[in-house]
Amino acid sequence: MSNLCHSPAAKQNRQPILEVLRQVLPATGTALEIASGTGQHVVWFAAHLPGWTWQPSDVNPAALPSIAGWVAQQALTNVRPPVQLDVMAERWLADEAQATPAQFDAIYCANMLHISPWATSAALMQGSARHMARGGRLITYGPYLEDEVATAASNLSFDASLRARNPDWGIRHRADLEQLAAQAGLRLAARHAMPVNNLLLVWSHLN
Repeated sequence: MSNLCHSPAAKQNRQPILEVLRQVLPATGTALEIASGTGQHVVWFAAHLPGWTWQPSDVNPAALPSIAGWVAQQALTNVRPPVQLDVMAERWLADEAQATPAQFDAIYCANMLHISPWATSAALMQGSARHMARGGRLITYGPYLEDEVATAASNLSFDASLRARNPDWGIRHRADLEQLAAQAGLRLAARHAMPVNNLLLVWSHLN
């Protein structure tokens, strides 16, 4: 299908991420994916976690045809049509005009925080707190800086290149994200080291 977009990184990291998702998620649930990009992640996860229903989304409307194309190619019935979603928006989903925002058992966001302004990090935490069902999880994946762990040279170079492209971008400090999470009523529940100097972080409600 001509509208399918491809990300080599998404193809490379989808299986290691899936292996951790199998550890941290129950057998069934509903998940919202933030910044779905090409759509390669959501179709991989949906195909291998059949008990889960996925709602893909992206801030860029031009990304939606690729996401829908991947879903159609795989003939998946547990993926909803992709929607445009900006984490900075006051309301994330159209049906949030209702008294109770849509609730998800998991919210998944990969490789967004370092290529978006710092304000999106707070918005992601605040919005996830609104849309996470009790006992739900926010799962973020990508490179992070940690005070207690030496930063890989490749990540230092990557961070410098990001900031050269856009001064609002850059690899985020995990401790700073934990502060934003606490302000939103969330906490870091688990940290999983991933290949190529990335981390998968699991966030939950404070209580």
